[in-house]
Amino acid sequence: MRLRSLPAAVAVAAVVLAAVPVQRTAAQVDEALPPRATLPTEIPSPPRAIVPTVAPGYRAPLAEPSNPGIVGVTATPFVGISLQDAVAMALLKNTNLAISASNVRIARYRIVQAKANYDVQLQVGPSSSFSVLPPENIFFAGPGVSGNYTCINQFNGQPYPCSTTGPGYIIQHQYSFQSGVHGQTINGLQYGASITQTRTYNNTIINTFNPYYLASLNLSATQPLLKNAGMNAIKHDYKLSFITADSNEAQTLVDASNTLAQVEDTYWDLVAAWRNVAIQEEALHQAEAQEHSVVRLATRGAAPAVTAVEAQTQVANFQSQVFAALEDVAKLQNQLKSLIVADPGDQIWKANLVPSSPVRELPSIGELRDVVAQAQQLRPEMRQVFDQRRVADLDRAYAKNQALPQADLIVQYQSNGFAGRLQPVPNFEYQGCALPPPFQFTCPTPPPQTQGNMTQAFHNMWTGAYPTFNIAVNVNIPLENHTAHALKQIASQEEDQAQIQQQALNQRIESEARNALDSYQAALSRLSAASQARASAESVYASELRKFHNGGSTTFLVLQRQVELAEARGSELQAQTDLNKAVVELQRVEGTILSDNGVNLQTLGAQALPNTPKPR
Repeated sequence: MRLRSLPAAVAVAAVVLAAVPVQRTAAQVDEALPPRATLPTEIPSPPRAIVPTVAPGYRAPLAEPSNPGIVGVTATPFVGISLQDAVAMALLKNTNLAISASNVRIARYRIVQAKANYDVQLQVGPSSSFSVLPPENIFFAGPGVSGNYTCINQFNGQPYPCSTTGPGYIIQHQYSFQSGVHGQTINGLQYGASITQTRTYNNTIINTFNPYYLASLNLSATQPLLKNAGMNAIKHDYKLSFITADSNEAQTLVDASNTLAQVEDTYWDLVAAWRNVAIQEEALHQAEAQEHSVVRLATRGAAPAVTAVEAQTQVANFQSQVFAALEDVAKLQNQLKSLIVADPGDQIWKANLVPSSPVRELPSIGELRDVVAQAQQLRPEMRQVFDQRRVADLDRAYAKNQALPQADLIVQYQSNGFAGRLQPVPNFEYQGCALPPPFQFTCPTPPPQTQGNMTQAFHNMWTGAYPTFNIAVNVNIPLENHTAHALKQIASQEEDQAQIQQQALNQRIESEARNALDSYQAALSRLSAASQARASAESVYASELRKFHNGGSTTFLVLQRQVELAEARGSELQAQTDLNKAVVELQRVEGTILSDNGVNLQTLGAQALPNTPKPR
């Protein structure tokens, strides 16, 4: 018995220990707390603003419903437009695409402008000068004329009249014509070639030839050996113009991609808007039929009068939704027209557009990695990032070249041609040549090839009778070269920017691909669910309507089923529209929207100004 009572005693002791708290519990009273609760002090109410009387006696005006049409268009006949036609018109007439395509042409003209630095420059310079100078002495004087002069006797110094030939005026007339070409090659070689011909008339008596002719051929070349060799500022700008043109083309393709997405989205929104009008019209017809039925029942006393008022209220609500749906159609028509035409006077603005393309077939959608890979291959944004890296590489090559010392090789060649007509030998020179021995010497005779006119001078020039050749090396070493250092740092920053932008673009493509696939899959699921909900709502409404006619339902339930059916049809329509737009977004993300719609840069925006002749 003692053994049997022992477990019971242990259990009773455990229950007692568990009930007695070892520490203070939350339910026990704390000596620091007041013994009992006190009533809270009343908080005064904050002051309230005084509301003035706004528009006393205001009430909504009594207004008749307006014409449910679209402003500026003819309600009928309707003008059908396919998605392909809308896209084609946008590619030809969209104003933004026209401006973007014009920027591409401007960038290509910039390339032509950059080529002007390598144009061969033709230089022509005729000149003529004439002067008459007084004689300075017997050597620098003209031949003079005979006349009476006052002479001085060399023995007694007395003046006396004499007849002699005195020095005359120096008459000079020079005509020259210079022509030549000069230019620069893409690798920095500067070249020049010119021919100068001069005819000089000078009657000074000491001149052997009068007139005399000069012909000169000048050839020069300056080739950089280190700095500006291979890469220079002009070549840098020339190559940069190609990269800029390619980047502008890529930007135009980006604009075309975004514009096409807007056109297709607006088109499918317009499809949904017109279908929504039909849904609301159908709901209105059903509400009107219900109203007529309820009115007949209320007239016979089979239904209370309030049910007729309920039905009439529902009809008014559906009428409001019809007008709202038509407003959406008008806004979307204007939005679509603004995307596909450029002229506000275009006749399409007067057309009541109705989409005619059927629901598009669903494309085959690949995995996420396939969408990303295709986007990285086809998206024009990838060209832009690649062009930014090309700019950085070009700037680095230019900076590296500018860090070199300057050493220019200069080569010059000149071939001179001379010819002229011999003048009579002056008396004092002739007498000096005819002195008696031992002072006698033979007067020098000019070479035969120097006697003649300009033809002889050109002959001497082409045969190289009097050549001059010069070669030199000009070395210039900057001690600090801050320009090259700054260019190098700028190129380094541009390379970092290009790498960051590449990473950012890859991340954006990844994010857009994920969102596009999620939207597509979600739209598919919502469309399936919305279709089932719409079919169920149709069955429920038909059943509720049969029950009402058999007296087993109420007007309120029938009207509620009508609203649910209209909402279900609207949800299905929205899901179908979202699916169409999800397909458009997938095409834009993948980059296939351009090839699928046949985008051609040559004709992009070509009809934005149809009455203006295009420049050639």
